[in-house]
Amino acid sequence: MVCHMSKPTRTTVYLDGDDYESLKRLARLRGQSAAMLVREAVARYVAAPSGAAGPTSIGIGRSGRGDLSDRAESLLEGMGRRR
Repeated sequence: MVCHMSKPTRTTVYLDGDDYESLKRLARLRGQSAAMLVREAVARYVAAPSGAAGPTSIGIGRSGRGDLSDRAESLLEGMGRRR
């Protein structure tokens, strides 16, 4: 993801010591600054749908059946196999 910045605004972010060390390590591995990684993370966070921590389609429908969790393994048997 490329961060397109308008006029930068300076801010202070307090991180846990372990998180800060991990951020610096990741920045070194990627050849980027820690600040750039923070900007990228914030840009991704604010661009995501509100509260979307993972897939947003799970659990949005109703099957009308009460036994799906009991039958999940048998219903999913063979998924991913080529015919």
